Amino acid sequence: MPATKLKVTLLSHTLNPEEVVAAAINQCYSAKGGSELKETIPEDKRKRLIDLVVASGHHSTIEHASFSFAVEGVSRALTHQLVRHRVASFSQQSQRYVAVKQGDFNYLIPPAIAAKPELKKKFETQMQEIGSFYSELIEGGILAEDARSVLPNAAETKIVITMNARELLHFFQHRLCIRAQLEIRQMAAEMLKIVKPLAPNIFAHAGPTCETEKICWEGNLSCGKWKAIKGAELRSRGA
Repeated sequence: MPATKLKVTLLSHTLNPEEVVAAAINQCYSAKGGSELKETIPEDKRKRLIDLVVASGHHSTIEHASFSFAVEGVSRALTHQLVRHRVASFSQQSQRYVAVKQGDFNYLIPPAIAAKPELKKKFETQMQEIGSFYSELIEGGILAEDARSVLPNAAETKIVITMNARELLHFFQHRLCIRAQLEIRQMAAEMLKIVKPLAPNIFAHAGPTCETEKICWEGNLSCGKWKAIKGAELRSRGA
């Protein structure tokens, strides 16, 4: 029942994503077809077009680029947050059909707990006890779909995620914010590290709103990072 670590792998993505996006942008203003536009838009013009729509907030055209990731070594607590991003596709490992063998499940230890040896030891003991009881349920004839009820939010899961570029920018705005839980923030950082080289103009300014909009929307809950960003301001969505 070992602790486990985050792993993010890109499964697939739109071929030449910025060429596709630039063709989509230009299609709105050209009599030519999209396939012809894709082949004839020079790199410098692609950059100008993408910079224009990203800066203006007209993001519908960047939806034509999509990215699929395989993520391992994350907790159920993370995926409960992740699936709130509705303009995306998710396929998650099932605790109903994938039974834990001999109750030996992988789990994530939150860094705040791992930093305190006594609490970490108690946490690990708790995981072992849960695993043992899970095994007892299975051996007692309880189906995995019911035995899973005892498994914790810390239990490791695997998930395939597909998002288009527009939703990724939105995802990064929320999940790269310091107020996002550390685990999902680390996953978002890994995803950005992967997609940025593939579409550098689209993701050039990806990040929390204090950086992308120069507005922190967290109100009284703000971490204060906005104060170090020239021209940034603090607001509250409830105001």
